[in-house]
Amino acid sequence: MATLCRPAVSVPEHVITMEETLALARSHHADHPQLPLALRLIENTGVRTRHIVQPIEETLKHPGFKERNALYEAEAKARVPAVVRRALDDAQLLTTDIDVIIYVSCTGFMMPSLTAWLINEMDFSSDTRQIPIAQLGCAAGGAAVNRAHDFCTAYPDANALIVACEFCSLCYQPTDLGVGSLLSNGLFGDGVAAAVVRGRGGTGISLERNGSYLIPKTEDWIAYDVRATGFHFMLDKRVPTTMEPLAPALKQLAGEHGWDASDLDFYIIHAGGPRILDDLSKFLQVPPDAFRFSRATLTEYGNIASAVVLDALRRLFDEGGAHDTARGMLAGFGPGITAEMSLGRWNRQDGRSAPAEAAV
Repeated sequence: MATLCRPAVSVPEHVITMEETLALARSHHADHPQLPLALRLIENTGVRTRHIVQPIEETLKHPGFKERNALYEAEAKARVPAVVRRALDDAQLLTTDIDVIIYVSCTGFMMPSLTAWLINEMDFSSDTRQIPIAQLGCAAGGAAVNRAHDFCTAYPDANALIVACEFCSLCYQPTDLGVGSLLSNGLFGDGVAAAVVRGRGGTGISLERNGSYLIPKTEDWIAYDVRATGFHFMLDKRVPTTMEPLAPALKQLAGEHGWDASDLDFYIIHAGGPRILDDLSKFLQVPPDAFRFSRATLTEYGNIASAVVLDALRRLFDEGGAHDTARGMLAGFGPGITAEMSLGRWNRQDGRSAPAEAAV
């Protein structure tokens, strides 16, 4: 059975604190009529620090979409390989053991995908499958886990590599002055994460079931407006209310598996913001501490988009993992409004297995 192994996570070296974020908002938008509201919303995120790929002075500039996308590519190539190597080491596999690379990102664009560069640069096999996912936003972390699970279900001896690369700071738009945009400027951070899903062996979450759910008629609640200046993030004020309709989808998936979503041993949830976690705690009827890993990611890194669920899972590993056969849920939320959900049990099985034959 497919096992989601320990993720490796890296954040950039440049740090901006909550206090610095608030000071920048006050100085750059002193005459904004809704500045007090924006400041209050930013403070309520609970984000204490965020990491960004450039010093804040450079981040606040806008040299143009071409230059920003070139920086995205350069930073991805500079930062992703080390994270991939750590994820492979944690899974006790080599690049030649990987049958598919699932690359998720919504903050830059490359064609061919970074998967092609990784295959060549890191000596993956030339017949490694490539699955780039660019348009699921924050939900893509959960989707990557689910597509890896699907692949390893179809090819039980195969291994999948997940890579999430998000440089949200490169999407900063100085001309976007809506309250949602100002809030986003204090919420999102940059990060890179990778994890292996092993078809056989490995320690981590033994994946058992996955599912997706889209809330009807909400496709414009989280969106990009693509202009000459790049990606302009659009966030509807109704987004924080989405846990009420999504909680039943989580309950249904668990119920179909014979589990009670309110009575699991661990929860790895996308930390879109504190309201998301607070509401989900209420509607699932679980204690707030159940989402402590997600809250820690939000506090220390901000919302790092598709990489959140992998970082939250990394924190569960850092805590020592769960007891054998502990039951848990992983869920990512994003544009659509879409939920990507999976269920699994904690499994400990150390030691390297024989290299998998290439799936055919």
